[in-house]
Amino acid sequence: MIPVQGVENQIIAVLGLGRSGRATVAALREGGARVVAWDDGADTRARAEAEGIELRDLTRPQSWEGISALITSPGIPHLFPQPHPAIAMALDLGVPVDNDIGLFFRSFATMDWGRFDTVPRVIAVTGSNGKSTVTALIHHILEQAGRPTQMGGNIGTGVLSLEPPADAEVIVLELSSYQTDLARSLTPDVAVFTNLSPDHLDRHGGMGGYFAAKRRLFAEGGPDRAIIGVDETEGRYLAGQLSFGPQDDRVIRISAGQKLERFGWSVFARKGYLAEYRKGRQVASIDLRAVIGLPGEHNHQNACAAYAACRAVGLAPRQIEDAFHSFAGLPHRSQTVAEIGGVRWVNDSKATNTDSAAKALQAFQRIRWIAGGMGKEGGIAALQPHLDRVVKAYLIGHSARDFALQMGQTPHEVVETMDQAVARAHAEAQPGETVLLAPAAASFDQYPDFEKRGEDFTALVLALGASSSSS
Repeated sequence: MIPVQGVENQIIAVLGLGRSGRATVAALREGGARVVAWDDGADTRARAEAEGIELRDLTRPQSWEGISALITSPGIPHLFPQPHPAIAMALDLGVPVDNDIGLFFRSFATMDWGRFDTVPRVIAVTGSNGKSTVTALIHHILEQAGRPTQMGGNIGTGVLSLEPPADAEVIVLELSSYQTDLARSLTPDVAVFTNLSPDHLDRHGGMGGYFAAKRRLFAEGGPDRAIIGVDETEGRYLAGQLSFGPQDDRVIRISAGQKLERFGWSVFARKGYLAEYRKGRQVASIDLRAVIGLPGEHNHQNACAAYAACRAVGLAPRQIEDAFHSFAGLPHRSQTVAEIGGVRWVNDSKATNTDSAAKALQAFQRIRWIAGGMGKEGGIAALQPHLDRVVKAYLIGHSARDFALQMGQTPHEVVETMDQAVARAHAEAQPGETVLLAPAAASFDQYPDFEKRGEDFTALVLALGASSSSS
């Protein structure tokens, strides 16, 4: 646990008592604060009260007596579409509002660091797609290189539940727009921006607000190195704002497709090869085509981002390349589950929208595609340019018939459930083909979340593998 600094003998309110909220309560108490808390869920409040957490209804004015700050959980709206009543009351009263990310950055450094040979560092990763993979890949590379490291934030451990860092340790954080939008302190040593595509627009009041939330990670704290994906206009704009010119190597531009030779420092992937350039000269190259855990162009961008971050903290190209090959990938994100009879089975249940499904479809040839669930506005019309790779689609869930109407000439079958889709694909797939779960839809019609959907697919595939090996 990282105790919160600067709160001793203060009354601090915590709104939301989920995973991050409960960790925040503990870290504030460890820092000497008196904590009062509130959650909209009656069951959650009952559990918290049973654990000795003092409750106050923060939607009532009389509850704010003596409170010096409000710490809110990331899922609770603080601006759009409208502030939560407790946050609105804090704003009316002039009470500062923060989140656990802000508390982490202001409490991370301690007097103990004076004894360290090398001060700890923080790498923070944000963006629309790929940030979980990039975060996990950086963490994996550091581990393989023997560097002390921890991973947390929007993936794995909550930031205040991490252990105080050791000498030379690197903390790797995934930060969502919900987290960066509100944090009062954002001071990573290395900050990574992967890409930008429309998401959470109601929460941020449109694309401008969404981009502004991401941009705060770079504008508020001034990282020593900024690693910026420049395949979208917003990334190029951000890189331009942060650099003093094309030779400013404090900004490392990354791309999956563009040649970036004219900059002070860049990392890009083209035709399956990663290249690092410094001051117009190539200094390293890696063949990504044989890296099983990072298939497809979108994962090659992820590889560029992780490579650049690890180079920024002093790792050598060979160390990074070796670690690429031992990276298994994240569950539910282009995860190879098995190869059965020459057929590759890939779980990309995290592909809940057409943008991420398109990236998954582009990563493979000769695809038997499992898609469907709770479709989003527009269905799968945006995926038409990628359906030439699909041998046949197996459509499941609430939107299966709607998706079928948008398949055009692509062979497809409405099978409704995951077990039927897996069985049909197994019966029809030929060696050299890939069975890809990339639903392009939410999971809530049949599963509580995309993880459960991916776990069901994985279990069905592994059962097929077990029966094939025993027969």
